[in-house]
Amino acid sequence: MFDTLQQFAATAFLQRVTLWLNHVIAGEDAAVARLRPHAGRSILIHLTGWPSLLPQPPALSFSITRAGLLDWTGNEPSAEADLTLTVDASNPARMLAEGLAGQRPTVDVSGDSALASDVSWLMENVRWDVEDDLARFIGEAPAHELARFCSPVAQSVRSALAAIAGFVTGQGGASQNPPAR
Repeated sequence: MFDTLQQFAATAFLQRVTLWLNHVIAGEDAAVARLRPHAGRSILIHLTGWPSLLPQPPALSFSITRAGLLDWTGNEPSAEADLTLTVDASNPARMLAEGLAGQRPTVDVSGDSALASDVSWLMENVRWDVEDDLARFIGEAPAHELARFCSPVAQSVRSALAAIAGFVTGQGGASQNPPAR
């Protein structure tokens, strides 16, 4: 029963993530234009080293639609993906901290080079415009003021998360290099 509940929750979560990814992609005409020629191709994100104590995540397999968006293919990944992105997931907490700090994980890429080039461009250049989405609900001026106020806070949080990520990976932190006496 727990496995069924976990699978249901993971499926619902990935459906929402796919909707959010498509929202972000659709916000950039250049992103849609880069994906549209790859319609029908598939992308598989393979997580290696996933901790055995955590529930296994569902397959991260997507196909590209004719509209230039993504469609999560569910737990039935295609036998041979056109592009496979392999990510070390042995420390999910570190991955999350680095992602929230704006650091891109190391990704091994195999498959179609044209698709890989366009997906790499998307990862480097497409960002969620939170202020624009917020303006749809509360208006342009309040959204701008809220974003202006929250920007330094968000930068501080990113810096703190980057420091934590550096500490977790052993690449930073005061305790790593004590001062000489």
